[in-house]
Amino acid sequence: MIYLIIKTLISAIVIVLVSEIAKRSTLMAGLIASIPLTSFLAFIWLYWETNNSQKVIDLSNSIVLMIIPSLVFFIILPLALKLNVPFVYSMLISLFSTAFVYWLYVQFLQKFGINF
Repeated sequence: MIYLIIKTLISAIVIVLVSEIAKRSTLMAGLIASIPLTSFLAFIWLYWETNNSQKVIDLSNSIVLMIIPSLVFFIILPLALKLNVPFVYSMLISLFSTAFVYWLYVQFLQKFGINF
């Protein structure tokens, strides 16, 4: 239980750190956020819990596969905001668009025998 709390706190601190830095410098926050911190932490937690390098390799490969559809969010959000769509709606449009593209992408990968 303590381990779960520590994982949660460290992960939360990273998110808070990025949002606080963004108030001062969006470029610096973007740099920190673009480092695959979530993946980095997930690799650490996964290896710590399983001691299995192959699981880390498999997760890393899955992440690489999913980079392409995740870009949709970062393209649609600023476009919607530039079109003066309210922030909440821009986030929702970006989220649902990204989810749809993820779904399409998984369907595409499955046609080539890549299953999740």
